Amino acid sequence: MLVKNWMSKNVISIDLEDSMSNAVSVIKEHKVRMLPVTKQGKLVGVVSDSDLKRASASDATTLDVHELLFLLSKIKIKDIMTKNPVTVPPDHTVEETAEILMKKKISGVPVVDKGGEIVGIITRDDLFRVLIALSGLGKKGIQFAFKVEDRPGSIKELTDIIRNYGGRIASILSSYERVPAGFRIVYIRAYDLNRERLPKLVEELNGKAPMFYMVDHRENKRQILHDLGE
Repeated sequence: MLVKNWMSKNVISIDLEDSMSNAVSVIKEHKVRMLPVTKQGKLVGVVSDSDLKRASASDATTLDVHELLFLLSKIKIKDIMTKNPVTVPPDHTVEETAEILMKKKISGVPVVDKGGEIVGIITRDDLFRVLIALSGLGKKGIQFAFKVEDRPGSIKELTDIIRNYGGRIASILSSYERVPAGFRIVYIRAYDLNRERLPKLVEELNGKAPMFYMVDHRENKRQILHDLGE
């Protein structure tokens, strides 16, 4: 899952000497939250919708609309942008990028190639798209969550049962968070399951590995057997 496959390639940027009012217009027109700031085509900073709101907020309560518009036209992007912005290369993974956004507490980063050229933007919204795609949510199937022994074949035992009931596997995700040593949480999403046989399937699966929950996204039904904290 490389950044280059998930980033937005249509990069809307703004010049260092542009006005704040122009940046506001560009952000509204293109419905973006962040603009790379360039000088002679090279990245020198970023400006976000939050930066623009902060820059005008303190004066907004004391100025009338004409004065505020005049102020926005005089403030330059270079005066409010974030300099030396965090960037990622196109061959970064989306997981690495998500970790950077979380640690830096930012909503997105420009993607820059080895020559220093901006080739894209990746934001939290793009990472949400990755999560939805990986989870197979679009299949509107059923997701099961289990506490599984961390040993070879333990996941296959569960998927074999699901397949025996006619199910097709859309995704398998796992984590070692919030479970004791020697176990992992496994999330399996399946579709094409017969809902009439579902109670028997749940019983058989739960007999193989403790099931935390089952969520049927097509029918919007949820069965919580155990909390993850237990």
